[in-house]
Amino acid sequence: MYRNSVKLATLTAAGLVVAACGSDSNGSGNQPTVSFNLASHPAGAAAARMASIAAPYTVTDGSGNTLTFESVQLVMREIELERADSDALCGEDDSSSDVNDSSDCEEIEFGPTIFDVPLGAGAARVMSVEVAAGSYDKLEFEIHKPSSSDDAAFVAANPDFNGVSVRVTGTYNGVAFTYTSDLDVEQEQEFAPPLAVVDGQTTQLTLFVDIDGWFRTETGVLLDPATANDGQPNEGQVKSNIETSLNAFDDDDQDGIDD
Repeated sequence: MYRNSVKLATLTAAGLVVAACGSDSNGSGNQPTVSFNLASHPAGAAAARMASIAAPYTVTDGSGNTLTFESVQLVMREIELERADSDALCGEDDSSSDVNDSSDCEEIEFGPTIFDVPLGAGAARVMSVEVAAGSYDKLEFEIHKPSSSDDAAFVAANPDFNGVSVRVTGTYNGVAFTYTSDLDVEQEQEFAPPLAVVDGQTTQLTLFVDIDGWFRTETGVLLDPATANDGQPNEGQVKSNIETSLNAFDDDDQDGIDD
């Protein structure tokens, strides 16, 4: 197991860089909480909250190709919520002397951190953090390519992720593969209506990762992931698919479907 890899466990604020942009936590027990969940495909009502990283996930196409995901890992950093009434951009220099800007964004996690995308149906909690009450209309984060120069400690602990932000293992038509990508991109997900964070309550925030569409052509034909590695002909297609595959939303029942 890699160090710093966030498994399907609830992490407390003590273990994260949390709410550093002005959260007014007083330890009273009334502080609202955001549960940050990941999902890769939705669950039916009876299967909600049953997501697991352990179960392989298999997809097919009309030509009879079969792709089985055995593990999907993303490196992310600087996960932040932006207030609905803010003009500030999360991730910008927040050292301004204007105290009104200090609570514009809530940091959920700065990272870099390896997240294991659940392969079972429904959403699985990967961390739970305290944030200030209010309305939030954006989630911002980076899919991050770690480097030995900027992330020396992380790379030393996770050498397989030196220059790698996405790592997938599985089989394509029965042949084992390992896919890696150096995708390095900022993501901004908007909430409409805004995400309401209320004192004394837990808000379920799910980041849905549509892995079903990662290794496909525009017509839905499955691609051999080996043809999408660095320098291979489908590298650009799959990178584009990954970049557009994420969607964040309020998910009270953790079924992986926007409420």
